[in-house]
Amino acid sequence: MTLPLAVNLNQEFEESASLITQQVMCGLCYFPSEFWLGFMLGIGLLFYFKILTIFLFSKNFSEDVLAWRESFDLLLNSKNGVAAFHAFLKTEFSEENLEFWLACEEFKKIRSATKLASRAHRIFEEFIHSEAPKEVNIDHETRELTRTNLQATTATCFDVAQGKTRTLMEKDSYPRFLKSPAYQDLVAQATAASASASSCSLAEPLCT
Repeated sequence: MTLPLAVNLNQEFEESASLITQQVMCGLCYFPSEFWLGFMLGIGLLFYFKILTIFLFSKNFSEDVLAWRESFDLLLNSKNGVAAFHAFLKTEFSEENLEFWLACEEFKKIRSATKLASRAHRIFEEFIHSEAPKEVNIDHETRELTRTNLQATTATCFDVAQGKTRTLMEKDSYPRFLKSPAYQDLVAQATAASASASSCSLAEPLCT
């Protein structure tokens, strides 16, 4: 049975999903009710539950969230950032570019030549081939160059296509993610949390 190429970004949240649902239903929320209402209406339930999971289970929530706006690289280097960005892309039905990028990153880690060739063809069929189930938005020239690269598979055979999808995400999807009401609210809450933590560090006896 062939395993999906894209990283299963939902797996890490499965164990905590039940707990989160109970907390939300019981009203054990960390944000005001108007935040949740605007969040759920503005971005959708999927993004809502993903970000709530990140908030509840990340030890460095504030620092992580605030770093995502500094650069696209910092977002991609953050496990939570990738999960949040992926959830956002799903609301726009454009998650294939990120999934392809992640698949390429995993592909580069393969050391077996046989596995490398096999995985390369699977990635091509899933993301690059015309009318692929998760076809990424690349030009014909790049598509054909990638097809040619597969004739002598190396760890770099998807580099051009991966680079173009990354550029597309950075210039198009990433700015929309940063401007989304959901992320803007998260930034506000993260900023407030950081300020609160700083106040506590200055007056530790009062915060214990």
